Amino acid sequence: MAVCVATAACLYVPQLAVLVGRRELVVRVHEWAGLALPAPVLLGLVSRAFRADLGALNRFGPHDRRWLRAALRRDRRYAERPAGKFNAGQKVYTAWIAGAVLVMLGTGLMMWFTHLAPLLWRTSATFVHDWLALAVGVVLAGHIGKALGDPEARRGLRTGTVSREWAEREHPLWRP
Repeated sequence: MAVCVATAACLYVPQLAVLVGRRELVVRVHEWAGLALPAPVLLGLVSRAFRADLGALNRFGPHDRRWLRAALRRDRRYAERPAGKFNAGQKVYTAWIAGAVLVMLGTGLMMWFTHLAPLLWRTSATFVHDWLALAVGVVLAGHIGKALGDPEARRGLRTGTVSREWAEREHPLWRP
């Protein structure tokens, strides 16, 4: 995803385009990176643990509604934000990004293979692709910002483990 975001920035921000140059190469890298974007998820389906995590991400319980209400009220008390392995924010983010990737892939293919669709479809695809890319960039920046504010979560992303104290505090319903 980082390659898609970086190449998109080079294609749309004139100052970056001047720095990078070789627009045609940037376009090709962007197209192929976009095609490859769903590959890690598809490869992950081989893993039983990955499929189990997808199942957990796809289930909302009463505690998730409570977590979302607390988040909307900006209530930072841990008791008001119960979470299993994944909190409700992570579940919403995952679902949104998965949908966005599919829409971006579909609209990107329409823009790439211009002879397969009428002009109105291609124009609409460009509109959706551009605005969704901006939304993805904003959401991704927010996601990275949240990660930067939590060193233990970053350590978990890097190593695959977190301290028991952090897990009990942030995800009290998680039973590994």
